[in-house]
Amino acid sequence: MHHANSFVLQIIYHLEAVVRGFCVRFGNWSLALAFSLACIAQFPTASSQTPATHKPQPRRSSPTLEGNWAGSLQAGEAVLHLVLHVSKAEDGSFKATIDSLDQGVYGIEVTSLAQQASTLSFKVSSVGASYEGKFSTDHGSIDGAWVQGSVSLPLVFHRQAAGAGKRKPADAIASAEWVWQGAMEGNGMRLRFQLHVSHDDRKQLVGALDSPDQGISGLPAVKVSQKESAFHFEIPVVSGVYDGTLNPAKTEITGTWTQSGVQQKLDFRRSDQLLELIRPQNPTKPYPYREEEILSANASAKISLAGTLTLPPGKGPFPAAILLSGSGPHDRDESLVGHRPFLVLADHLTRRGIAVLRFDKRGIGKSTGDYTNATTADFASDAEAVLAYLKTRKEIDPKKIGLIGHSEGGMIAPMVATRSNDVAWVVLLAGPALKGEDTLLLQSELILKTAGVNDGQIARTREFDKQTYTLVRQEKDPAALESKLNALVQSSGMSASLPPAALQAQVRLMASPWFRFFLDYDPVPALRKTMCPLLALNGEKDLQIAPKENLAGIQKALQEGGNKEFQTAELPGLNHLFQHCPTGSPTEYGGILETMAPEVLNAVSDWVLKHTAP
Repeated sequence: MHHANSFVLQIIYHLEAVVRGFCVRFGNWSLALAFSLACIAQFPTASSQTPATHKPQPRRSSPTLEGNWAGSLQAGEAVLHLVLHVSKAEDGSFKATIDSLDQGVYGIEVTSLAQQASTLSFKVSSVGASYEGKFSTDHGSIDGAWVQGSVSLPLVFHRQAAGAGKRKPADAIASAEWVWQGAMEGNGMRLRFQLHVSHDDRKQLVGALDSPDQGISGLPAVKVSQKESAFHFEIPVVSGVYDGTLNPAKTEITGTWTQSGVQQKLDFRRSDQLLELIRPQNPTKPYPYREEEILSANASAKISLAGTLTLPPGKGPFPAAILLSGSGPHDRDESLVGHRPFLVLADHLTRRGIAVLRFDKRGIGKSTGDYTNATTADFASDAEAVLAYLKTRKEIDPKKIGLIGHSEGGMIAPMVATRSNDVAWVVLLAGPALKGEDTLLLQSELILKTAGVNDGQIARTREFDKQTYTLVRQEKDPAALESKLNALVQSSGMSASLPPAALQAQVRLMASPWFRFFLDYDPVPALRKTMCPLLALNGEKDLQIAPKENLAGIQKALQEGGNKEFQTAELPGLNHLFQHCPTGSPTEYGGILETMAPEVLNAVSDWVLKHTAP
């Protein structure tokens, strides 16, 4: 089992969106209610999902497009179950994401969504697909065709009853139809779950599961049933099964969650109140500063990068920071597991007089381009384009523009600084100094050790990981590599512990251009050439970018290059996201209320103001 866990965890570095799926470890086992960690890294983050505070959809069909729509796509012998989530944006327009349950892919951004009379059309640009269909007379279904490449397949969406409404029919108290809330606890953390149970037009029970602390909502449950006091549902994409017993008062369900042969106690209580995602550091409008939507062009890549520029009060010119997010398909706020670290950081810096530009990665949010085939070098090119744009703004002091990079962003910042004299300063937040392979191996070891895995198993996992990396280097053909990696996975016995779609998604990620680039990339040469003032911070409990090894590597590289103005610090009690935490495990991120420790915010702003003072 731990081989399988390692195969997931070894690529967490590319998954700053990592626990957007439910992946919570209790003791030595993993409740991988996971939307394949690898698969997540190829698609938009939780910010594009329906928020966890969503109100369940009413049971009766309504003319509105808002809600959850489920459909099945017959592709050869395979059947793909899709769920379309539609909500309204602040400007009143519709926005949507789509999930592919069998592939373990969630939150794929839907573009060009249009409703005209009885017709709905949209595109899924990231996979080169489009859809057009017609509403039924009662607006309960949409009958149309899914087109991808030269293939057109019939696809009918049916409106889902995603949960129970606020008011229940008189007989609902005698059934499992309601909102149920429970929690799992372990390793010093607590994750809340919320189950919505309702029925569809055929009077069959349907369900949806939320994990507010992880920013997840509306995960469809199947085979929902109540037979006398016995209650049951399944989450097929992770091969998870819940069995419980409804008490005589119909107020509690006591039961167990089972996955990969491992059971964990999970009890639910009936509730009239929806759980809320608590993120106390998220700023609320109106802000005491200006906020502007911007577009900057990367002419060489023929793409546009969308972002937000926040400007302190006054005319300026102001010192400015460009925020560079970690690996994964991040939006401008670096959204993950319900947290928005870059929103919190930008708000803090702007309140202290520093302008901030944060932007969606290429192919994510409102930025154009191809995220799936992009490498770290491509993201560095995008950062250069944003830097060039910021120099044109009259409110910005062009001699005081710096880069703040988190994780992979901490690789990108030195790459840009060595190529441009316009970078006045750099802040690395959990930036790496080790080669890609060394980062992955050490990361896997630390995470497994924290989870209580024995040394022998960790050593065997390390050997398996190294075999996969050797294959990645040797086999240049993506299809052949996928085949060989699949064979290695099967021979290792790993395939029995994770859903096939999850393993396949990870195999595809390891065959991707991003992974090939990252595996052999060495940050040291760029660090040696970085001559501007630099601040490097790491959390003491960071298991993804180990603080001692990486801070020492950064310091050594800067000294060898002759940089005389740098500072490094290991901050006690903080994880990779700079949250105060129990152990530093990535599985804790979503359950922690804090988004970014105040001492980190202050350390960054104090240092930037010191190095941009008149």
